[in-house]
Amino acid sequence: MIDAAILPLQRRLLAPPAEALAARGISADQITLAGFVLGVLAVPALALGQFWLALGLIALNRVADGLDGAVARLNGPTDRGAFLDIALDFLFYALVPLGFAIANPANALPAAVLIAAFVGTGSSFLAFAAIAAKRGISAASYPSKGLYYLGGLTEGTETIALFVAMCLWPAAFPVLAYIFAVACALTTLTRWRQGWHAFS
Repeated sequence: MIDAAILPLQRRLLAPPAEALAARGISADQITLAGFVLGVLAVPALALGQFWLALGLIALNRVADGLDGAVARLNGPTDRGAFLDIALDFLFYALVPLGFAIANPANALPAAVLIAAFVGTGSSFLAFAAIAAKRGISAASYPSKGLYYLGGLTEGTETIALFVAMCLWPAAFPVLAYIFAVACALTTLTRWRQGWHAFS
């Protein structure tokens, strides 16, 4: 919901470190892969109840997610980079609830509901992007994205805010998961409606 609004600030903050990394020959794909590994490491941290460690790893994953795009804009974006970025991001989003489910069996059902909700938002996002690319449609609010970026009530910023809240208040995981799953369902329905009208 607010990704487009904070994008200019994010780019200003990440420009200096991105320039330093690019100058050292570090590619956007390397940053994407390193960030994904850090995100995956959050799962065992969550499973072991090390929520502060998990929060740090999630934060590093998100910083890498911003840096890879900044480096790509300096070196020239690639289709492979866009593919890696979105594919690994969506898997990372599903792994975090899984970590909470492993940590506490009582979290299993809300985690499953949340992951199912993520499937709804992710599939509607990618389906819209695929057909938009086929038709040569681009998103004016996200001109530098590697594919059509379809917004909604629950975007990246809101999802990360959710993960932060879950790590800070792990006992509230079920309530937070159910609330966010409802918000994701609304996002999915909105995207279905947009697709229905845009591609009619």
